[in-house]
Amino acid sequence: MYDVDHPVYPQLQAIGKEITKAKPKAVVVFSAHWQANGSDRIEINSQVKTDLLYDFYGFPSHYYRENFPNVGSKEIAYQVIESLESNGIVVSPVSRGLDHGVWACFKVAFDAETNPLEAPVVQVSLYSSSDPYQHYNLGKAVSALREQNIQFVVSGMAVHNLRDMRFAMGNPNPLPYTVSFDEALKEAVTGSSCGRADRMAQLLKRPDAKRAHPTLEHLLPIFVGAGAAAEDEGTRLWTLTEGSVSWACYRFGNLPVA
Repeated sequence: MYDVDHPVYPQLQAIGKEITKAKPKAVVVFSAHWQANGSDRIEINSQVKTDLLYDFYGFPSHYYRENFPNVGSKEIAYQVIESLESNGIVVSPVSRGLDHGVWACFKVAFDAETNPLEAPVVQVSLYSSSDPYQHYNLGKAVSALREQNIQFVVSGMAVHNLRDMRFAMGNPNPLPYTVSFDEALKEAVTGSSCGRADRMAQLLKRPDAKRAHPTLEHLLPIFVGAGAAAEDEGTRLWTLTEGSVSWACYRFGNLPVA
């Protein structure tokens, strides 16, 4: 967010411009930093005005004064709820602001002066489980909303091991599992949608999976995105493996026509 010279910065800006060019009716977002209270249910923010969540600790004080102008939408939230419930998913409307898994990325992608997002943002939780198929089916349950030019964004990381970051600090070279899992994720996600759920689920059985993701909340969002894509193929737009993290960015389907 502050390191404007980091290579991921222009990548997020480019993605943001793709989205605003499509003039979406709304952006529905799933973040690694919101798991519902219960493995069999989903939560969704249904309020229009909420405060940002500063769901991190030990950072300089100015981090806790950051702002990202946004509004929610009851109408869109209840469309999502209807789609989930029609697919047998238990969902609860709640009041919850955007967490940093959303607003920190969106501040870069949707700069308030150069590329403002003029559409409501509705955040939906993950399950509290680590079940890949459950999250893939969560995405499938809302897929039809894309026909209304509702854009889906999922926020996680291709590789995310903060425990090992101390070993990689100051060394730009990626750890071996960062590279191997990053490429395995690409192979699972890209190409034909036929068998994609199974290919992705097999990632969790890889010997490098536990190092790449000691916990799975940062990997599960892409399962939601792949499910929401339905028959659309996935493309890796860009990647950077750095220490114990990968910044890979994916898109499912073709760019919408404005």
